[in-house]
Amino acid sequence: MIARRHFFLGLGAAALVRPRLARASTSSSVATIRSFYDVLLRAMKGGPRIGFAGRHDLLSPACRHTFDFPLMTRLMVGPQWPSLPAEQQQEIVNWFTAFSVATYANRFDDYSGEQFDVQDAPVSVANGDQIVKSQLVPTAGDKVELDYLMHDSGDGWRVIDVYLSGTVSELATRRSEFSSVLRRGGPKALVELLKSKVAELSG
Repeated sequence: MIARRHFFLGLGAAALVRPRLARASTSSSVATIRSFYDVLLRAMKGGPRIGFAGRHDLLSPACRHTFDFPLMTRLMVGPQWPSLPAEQQQEIVNWFTAFSVATYANRFDDYSGEQFDVQDAPVSVANGDQIVKSQLVPTAGDKVELDYLMHDSGDGWRVIDVYLSGTVSELATRRSEFSSVLRRGGPKALVELLKSKVAELSG
C-alpha cells in the first residue's frame, strides 16, 4: 500500500500563508467532505478486489460532486485562460478532471484501518469561502492534516483547493507543475501531458 502521507505530499509542495479565520455557522460544506470520505473509504476497502476500474467507478461521481474542477482548472492555468478558445478550455477541464479522479483511484488502493476525522464546524474566510479541516488517522504513525478550501458554487459547496498540514496547496503545486508546460507547448502540450498521466495511473 502506498503511504497516504506520501500521496498528499505529492499533491502539493508550495507553502502558502493563510489568512486569519473565523468560525462559520453553516455545515453543508462539512457534509460534502464527509460524504466524499465515505465513498473514498468504500473504494479503499474494495481495494485490489474491485481493481482500479471499480475504484474509479466509485470515485468518479463523488469527485465530480465534491470538487469544482472547472474553476480549479481555470485557476491552475492562470492568466492564459481567457485567451484560450472555449473548445480548448473544455478539453483541459475534461482531462484535468480525468487526471484527478484517476489519481485518487490509483493511490487509495487498499485499506488497513485508516479513518478520516472531519471537524464539525467549518472556518470562514473574508470572501465568503470556507475551510473544512480534517485529519487522516492511520492505524500507526502520525495523523495527516487535510484542509479543504471550499466555495458556494450556487448548487452546493465545492472544493477549490486542498492543503496538506494546513499550508501546502495542491492548486499552487499544480500551477507550478503545469505552467511551464503551457509556456513551452501551449494548451495542446498540457492536454497531452494530462492524457499520459491518466494512462500511467490507469495501467
